[in-house]
Amino acid sequence: MKKLLLTLTAIAALCGLVAQAEDKPKTESKVSTPNSDEVAVINTVEGTMVLEFWPDVAPKHVENFKKLAKEGFYDGTAFHRVIKKFMIQGGDPLTKDDSQQARWGTGGPGWKVAAEFNKKSHVRGVLSAARSQDPNSAGSQFFICHDQATFLDGQYTAFGKLIKGDEVLEKINSTPTGPNDRPTKKMTVTSVKIVPREEALK
Repeated sequence: MKKLLLTLTAIAALCGLVAQAEDKPKTESKVSTPNSDEVAVINTVEGTMVLEFWPDVAPKHVENFKKLAKEGFYDGTAFHRVIKKFMIQGGDPLTKDDSQQARWGTGGPGWKVAAEFNKKSHVRGVLSAARSQDPNSAGSQFFICHDQATFLDGQYTAFGKLIKGDEVLEKINSTPTGPNDRPTKKMTVTSVKIVPREEALK
């Protein structure tokens, strides 16, 4: 694990967090009461991961992720940045288009979600919102921690955790990468579905 003498700017650079320069609108999506019995099923080329949500500490982020998933926003995207022993990052709609590779990491849904920093620690499997240096700039991009990254606590919004498919997280994090921490084999997300917990854990 890297030394924890990291400034916020250094952390943002390390995470490759989304700039979303093209997403000028800053209005947030409307938030309803999230259903804590629902989970996300992320189907990838390396297998399936199931993540639970934490609406008690980050309701706006949970609802935003669910809204996008239910609209099919994440289907066909990819984990475009992988840092070994740290995290895997995805959720950029630009990754659906290979001709846009130079811009991967800058896409978003067209709005931003205000930070909901909480006491959940960034440990292996935690789902958290990618953002730029502006704390209130999260959109659609997210990352899943591969290892303990507690230096992110209180600076990035953790809003869920992996509950099934740890071996898939391991496979994606272990994939060979090239410049900009980009996997040499495209780590495609075929679909993200929001389903009842009992259905996903059968």
